[in-house]
Amino acid sequence: MQKNLYSRPQNEEIPPRPHRRGLIFLIIVVLTLGGSFWWWKENTKPVSNDKTVKSFIIVKGTSAQEIGSKLEKVELIRSASAFKIYILLTGRSKNVPAGEYDLSSNLTLFQIIDAFSKGPTQIWVTVPEGLRREEIAQKFIKSLGFEGGRAELFYADFLEQSDDMEGYLFPDTYLLPKNSTASLITNMLYSTFERKVDSSITRDQIILASILERETRNTEERSIVAGILIKRLKAKWLLQADATVQYAISSANCLVSSALSCNWWPVLTKDDLEINSPFNTYKNLGLPPSPIANPGLSSIKAVVEYTESPYWFYLHDPSGQIHYAKTLSEHNQNIKNYLH
Repeated sequence: MQKNLYSRPQNEEIPPRPHRRGLIFLIIVVLTLGGSFWWWKENTKPVSNDKTVKSFIIVKGTSAQEIGSKLEKVELIRSASAFKIYILLTGRSKNVPAGEYDLSSNLTLFQIIDAFSKGPTQIWVTVPEGLRREEIAQKFIKSLGFEGGRAELFYADFLEQSDDMEGYLFPDTYLLPKNSTASLITNMLYSTFERKVDSSITRDQIILASILERETRNTEERSIVAGILIKRLKAKWLLQADATVQYAISSANCLVSSALSCNWWPVLTKDDLEINSPFNTYKNLGLPPSPIANPGLSSIKAVVEYTESPYWFYLHDPSGQIHYAKTLSEHNQNIKNYLH
């Protein structure tokens, strides 16, 4: 019998026809899309019907992934992945302000993200070391978004509430309501000082720490410079601390009406050193009558645990590097080498 040249071996698999392959692909696509839609629909629903309000805090620098994971962990959303996908696709991943939010488990994923868009009920404000109280007022005005007359009223109220508190408004990061009053804020800063600073610390030590905060750049310097300043006080030498003169100059020149845009730490001239002020330590022996800024724990600790050294003088060059000297001639040489 003649073999049919066009016949197919019995054990050879017949490939699917083109239209059959297309149908299989379409089914896979439909199933994938259907499954994805179901997954998305389920994971954007509220976690429960519980309307109990929970405080949810976002720390500055927290990523979208970290926020989503935390939301899922505290059962405010069903899926951290769904949160991350939505916030990335909508371009909101970098626009979640740090602060405290009032959320509940009966909100959908979209409602949670809308709440973030409206901003927190409480915000984080960081007060750096070494600011005088006027600068702290400015910091809160900017952070709380106060403008115009409201900013001026807050500024005046803050200065009134913080009268005699210079040096005791503790530098730290605070979480506070957007509508915080000057009274609430000053009490918060002062109570933090009382909680974190040992009660045995004297006012003179706070005054010296405030000078140290403005006169030094890092922890290593502070202990040595504190020793130099204390040695000068004991020897009844003039402190000759530039920061005290800066405080005197700006206090004299910055009127309340222009204080919101004042330069509180101006570069000094030779004429500035002649200002007639109890804060001018180039003319008056001893410490100034009050702190000139609000020091942090590092400066306070440096005053208490100062380092004794053979040095009597110090200066910073334009790059910020400190240079010490044992004698006036050495100090003058440092001035010639680094400041001229």
